[in-house]
Amino acid sequence: MTQVEHFHYDNAIVKKFAYATMLWGIVGMLVGLWIALELVFPVLNLDTPWLSFGRLRPLHTNAIIFAFVGNGIFMGVYYSLQRLMKARMFSDLLSNLHFWAWQLIIVSAALTLPFGFTTSGEYAELTWPIDIAITLVWVIFGINMFGTIIKRREEHLYVAVWFYIATWITVAVLHIVRNLEIPTSGLHSYGVFAGVQEALVQWWYGHNAVAFFLTTPYLGLMYYFMPKAANRPVFSYRLSIVHFWALIFIYIWAGPHHLLYTSLPDWAQSLGMVFSLMLIAPSWGGMLNGLLTLRGAWDRVRQDPILKFMVVAVTAYGMSTFEGPMMSIKSFNAITHYSDWTIAHVHVGALGWNGMLTFGILYWLMPRIFDTKLYSVKLANTHFWLGTLGIIFYAIPLYWAAVVQNLMWRAFTPDGFLVYPNFLETVTQIVPMYGIRIIGGTLFITGVIVGIYNLLKTAGSGNLIANEAAEAPALPTKHIAEHKEHWHRWIERKPMQMLVASLVLVLIGGMVEMFPMWWVDDNVPKIASVKPYTPLELQGRDLFVREGCVGCHSQMVRPFRFETERYGEYSKSGEFIYDRPFLWGSKRTGPDLAREGVGKLKKSDSWHYNHLIDPTSTSPGSIMPAYPWLAENDLDISTTASKIKVLQQLGTPYDSGYETIANEDLAAQAQRIGKSLKGEGVEQAGVEKKEIVAIIAYLQRLGVDITVQAPAGK
Repeated sequence: MTQVEHFHYDNAIVKKFAYATMLWGIVGMLVGLWIALELVFPVLNLDTPWLSFGRLRPLHTNAIIFAFVGNGIFMGVYYSLQRLMKARMFSDLLSNLHFWAWQLIIVSAALTLPFGFTTSGEYAELTWPIDIAITLVWVIFGINMFGTIIKRREEHLYVAVWFYIATWITVAVLHIVRNLEIPTSGLHSYGVFAGVQEALVQWWYGHNAVAFFLTTPYLGLMYYFMPKAANRPVFSYRLSIVHFWALIFIYIWAGPHHLLYTSLPDWAQSLGMVFSLMLIAPSWGGMLNGLLTLRGAWDRVRQDPILKFMVVAVTAYGMSTFEGPMMSIKSFNAITHYSDWTIAHVHVGALGWNGMLTFGILYWLMPRIFDTKLYSVKLANTHFWLGTLGIIFYAIPLYWAAVVQNLMWRAFTPDGFLVYPNFLETVTQIVPMYGIRIIGGTLFITGVIVGIYNLLKTAGSGNLIANEAAEAPALPTKHIAEHKEHWHRWIERKPMQMLVASLVLVLIGGMVEMFPMWWVDDNVPKIASVKPYTPLELQGRDLFVREGCVGCHSQMVRPFRFETERYGEYSKSGEFIYDRPFLWGSKRTGPDLAREGVGKLKKSDSWHYNHLIDPTSTSPGSIMPAYPWLAENDLDISTTASKIKVLQQLGTPYDSGYETIANEDLAAQAQRIGKSLKGEGVEQAGVEKKEIVAIIAYLQRLGVDITVQAPAGK
């Protein structure tokens, strides 16, 4: 007879992650609301560097993804894994080390990003020391998770655990490859990839960060907490198998759909599009498996706010995973990319899928670990409706704005000229939609505040069961099949096989897409006239990155008539071979800058100076932040030599020893721009030593290296 073993679940660590989820959720969403207000009321940038839109935007995305959702993942995994494995977490020390180290990483991000320390890669903005810290914490989490799985008392691994395993190994691979970089200083580095190659690596990472950090772990949580909340088994075991394996294999191929109509080779774009369309099947399989779990329980759904949250979450997942493949169709992508459609799409997933499921889990979990009842069902329902309405009022105006943007961008007169050659006209037209978006965000955050109050009152009315007593038979040393079982059961008994199989599947797509880009030169044809940036331009480019300008300005002219008429010749892959990081962007709140220094787009040095100091002085009605500190801060040239040396290591053809004289060239070019500014009426003593001169040098360089056709409509 098997001996029953007695042990305790660790709820204390679950409580810590739950509180962190609530705290960082509020912080991240308030930052998001603030930057939404800045787009309507630019005065709220306060002419302060650490409160400007460009610096706060990555803080918002990182706070939501890694702080709010990240803590939500760990909360759900630490609670569910113990019960699925019938074992306490492998190490209390590792659990607490994981928690506190993760919070320290979040605080580090909150301190560095507003001060301009960033790599600019979407969802990979954090600097190299923080990247190393993330790697170490992820290893700690992995040891703790797999240690728990190995000492389990449950023979088979439930579907939720499959998703946890795939999440851990894939995020590890994504993080390491994306953050291959060489430091130039304590908080600055250059990536080993450049231009088109980095663009592919970035969106292989960026798309799959959404897939394997915002999606697969939450699917694992869905498979555990939704059946628990409904008190019903998962609809289909077989469907969960197909859902899991198809999803992790197909997802990894889809990254290039973020780069359609760019300079990425057509074969890579086509692969991304095809696999993105294939994603509909496994994604909707998972959605249906979740919703059909509630079959026969719809009366409960109408009355139980927890199930309401979960139903909206899974529905939002279905909407996002249908919309994503549709946005991967080239003709549709031509409309959605660089417009506010992308922002709406992302927030349906973030607010609907991640946000609503997180709070549904919190409402289910908190009363249980505190041995009490939910403080107020009425407040939970209020939170639900505020959240649902908030999503609607957030997303619909941005879809509307995207349509307006595209109609205006593409409008031609009967004579063949652009109807709106001034990009600013297309911006001022959609500001009212941005205002309605603020209403939606305010509703959602109000619901979150109501929800957190409800959850804290719930915790206050009970007592934490820090060590919850449990019992289970020990795991048999040898499996004995009592009857013929499903073939997949063999895999479920073998966590290492599950890990290796997941790794192999996700590596296949990555290797097929990226290896040819790394080693086949024909994928990035060279252009002889393209030269490395001068030291002053290099410093200016890094300042452009520091200020987050890529969040609003792309540098990629697509091969559409309305773009070539507006901006000039379409972009070629060989233009970007010295770009670290690449700055193609994902959203145009301002015009594209790829040809800013040539043809009829070229502006005087004084125009750029005045535009940066006060955008409305050159562009009345502009919603761009002002950057007065660029004219006040001295340019730091102490880093020039180290930057040149690192770029030489990465293959940029600066002359041997150039780093020793680079600052002489920098000073000479700065003097020329300073003289030009003075001749154009800018009266600022010592302007040639200020950061603004470096930014101007960089902007005036854009597009100069290749022969371009001047836009006809400008």
